Amino acid sequence: MRIAVLIPCYNEELTVAGVVRGFRAALPDASIFVYDNNSSDGTADKAREAGAIVRHEPRQGKGNVVRRMFADVEADVYVLVDGDGTYDASAAGDLVARLAAENLDMLVGARQAEAKEAYRRGHRTGNRLITGAITWLFGRAFGDILSGYRVFSRRYVKSFPALSTGFETETELTIHALQLGMPVGEATLPYVERPDGSVSKLSTWGDGFRILKLIVKLLKDERPLLFFGMIGAAFAALSLVLGLPVVIEFLRTGLVPRFPTAFLSLGLMIIAVFCLFSGLILDTVSRGRREMKRLAYLSHRAVSP
Repeated sequence: MRIAVLIPCYNEELTVAGVVRGFRAALPDASIFVYDNNSSDGTADKAREAGAIVRHEPRQGKGNVVRRMFADVEADVYVLVDGDGTYDASAAGDLVARLAAENLDMLVGARQAEAKEAYRRGHRTGNRLITGAITWLFGRAFGDILSGYRVFSRRYVKSFPALSTGFETETELTIHALQLGMPVGEATLPYVERPDGSVSKLSTWGDGFRILKLIVKLLKDERPLLFFGMIGAAFAALSLVLGLPVVIEFLRTGLVPRFPTAFLSLGLMIIAVFCLFSGLILDTVSRGRREMKRLAYLSHRAVSP
């Protein structure tokens, strides 16, 4: 069974060598790839000295790196992990074994912080809000959908469209599995703070906004009936609020004293109907696209224990 460890890195000179050595000890037969994303420090040199295969992705953003790694690397099992030294490399062997034994397509390493400093201010709350949104919109989710430590089967990796460009890629990874109904799992693992001198590349508000934007976009693309149905329901409710008094007045007196309000109410209801039919039509298109993804997923064999 060919195993590939994929480590996207941007300015991780202080930690990348330790990450490479940790996964080499846990998975001695694996190929370890470090993809340098325009680092301005010695990340690539440190990774190479530690024994990793170093490659480069010039387009900035973790999503761009993940897309490149998934396209370039051939393996049966893929271990994706950040190069910041916060994840437990020693658990990799057990994660790979569980993926194969349970015939899973994705296994997420849910973070259990060993210290309060491991999570930046606001990140824990943001993670819970986003996880709740994903669960409500797309069904059963995970306890930690933003974890950067995951193990994948080949058929997951080669069917993943990888449309995002930045740190919102973890959300896209989760939704892809939920939409296709893949067998998935989660394992709770220790999560430690970065060493002194190592700086997180995450922007609490900026990346949080991009993740929410991605959720809305995926909702529109993957569940258009729900998306346009909610918009249509809002227009219909507003139409009724404005139009009912006019209708009641007409039934009581036989007069329509507020023509502008009546026309506005009618226009809003027409928009609501258009939204509903748009959702129905796009839902058929989305179902066809989902079937094509499923066929691409099934074209690759499952992981064998």
